[in-house]
Amino acid sequence: MKLFRLPHLLLLVLLALGASAPAMAQRPGGPGSGPRMERLESARVAYITEKLALTPEQSQRFWPLFNEYTEKRRALRRQVGEARRGTDYSAMGDKEIRAALNQQFAMRQNELNLEKEYVGKFEKVITLRQVAQLQQAEREFTKALIKRLDNRPAQATTTND
Repeated sequence: MKLFRLPHLLLLVLLALGASAPAMAQRPGGPGSGPRMERLESARVAYITEKLALTPEQSQRFWPLFNEYTEKRRALRRQVGEARRGTDYSAMGDKEIRAALNQQFAMRQNELNLEKEYVGKFEKVITLRQVAQLQQAEREFTKALIKRLDNRPAQATTTND
């Protein structure tokens, strides 16, 4: 049994888009901006909203919180990536390697701590079941996106030299 009919789902998507717009507006001209990223973000919002069966009231409270969490998680992941890219293990001694690995573990622990913190915050606006479904919906959306990208025909590039 579907909880929402099409008009309700459209209302939820519009509410969610309205809630996610400020987060997208924070990065004008950055790598996460532009029409393609906006379409991707809109699709993600719609997918998660449907999978969690968020009510309009839940959506209004959930999406600003989720966008805040997403930005913090992205920042932590960027730090981890930068630390890994800047590490040349072949030029290090054992003590330096141990220190670099410990630094990476600490950064990953920070990401886990952030996730735990936001599970508590999410629980205040959506049910615990929806929190668990959120993690699954995020994974499913990413898998579907990767599958779609893998199945699309290669874009031909033409150059006029």
